[in-house]
Amino acid sequence: MAGAVGSSLVGAGARRRSIAVEEPRWLRYVLTTVALLFVLVFLILPLGTVFYEGLKKGWDVYLASLVEPDALAALKLTLLIAGLSVPLNIVFGVAAAWAITKFQFRGKQLLITLIDLPFSVSPIIAGLIFVLLFGAQGWFGPWLQAHDIKIIFAVPGIVLATIFVTFPFVARELIPLMQAQGSEEEEAAITLGASGWAMFWRVTLPNIKWGLLYGVILCNARAMGEFGAVSVVSGHIRGMTNTLPLHVEILYNEYQFAASFAVASILSILALVTLILKTLLEWRVQQQLTQPSN
Repeated sequence: MAGAVGSSLVGAGARRRSIAVEEPRWLRYVLTTVALLFVLVFLILPLGTVFYEGLKKGWDVYLASLVEPDALAALKLTLLIAGLSVPLNIVFGVAAAWAITKFQFRGKQLLITLIDLPFSVSPIIAGLIFVLLFGAQGWFGPWLQAHDIKIIFAVPGIVLATIFVTFPFVARELIPLMQAQGSEEEEAAITLGASGWAMFWRVTLPNIKWGLLYGVILCNARAMGEFGAVSVVSGHIRGMTNTLPLHVEILYNEYQFAASFAVASILSILALVTLILKTLLEWRVQQQLTQPSN
């Protein structure tokens, strides 16, 4: 009897604590409404406006703006820059995360700080740094001119600027993940006679694959949408060094509003695809986390 009374008192106390910490229903409605209004005003309406303005003059004008030679060249260059910078950032991100989480060495904290540097430096400043280094009047400019090597106002400069602003994404996704996992499995693999490469491909990579994919998605999205640093080093040469964001700016400044919004819609579609992939990846990771408990 006393046990039943005690358990009922405990249950009543738990219910009271639950009621005490549960927020009022009106507060939940208010917060939800504010969040939905914020998403509507600052995300959905601007995105819808891009497609509306791009299609306002009809499908013929919209499609003509997309297949125009300068637009196609900008699209190809954007994909090329992403295709070059993202794999390089994968190599750097995995190597940096491996070094930081698996080894102790002098300058480790400095390396972590340098990885975060692009988050705090304006992309415009990043572009100016490369101009200072590789421009005609830069530190290496005379040597590059003497050997007929073009970096600034050419594809190599755009790749360098894009790599600079995007390289934290992969490393920053992997470092906390690899720290949480520890190194016990790698040590066990080495003990069993696995080589370094075998350990990486069979143990490390399967453990970090979802975090790596997440970092790659974010890195690719930033690479395709980067404007500031690329604007400084590109020279805005139409059909040659203009990426999609730069081409949108030029069309808008020339009062070709329908064409500029049409090209901007391609960037919006790429952003939506990135968001969908990100959501699917998060759902897949959540499924894997909850699967063992089922």
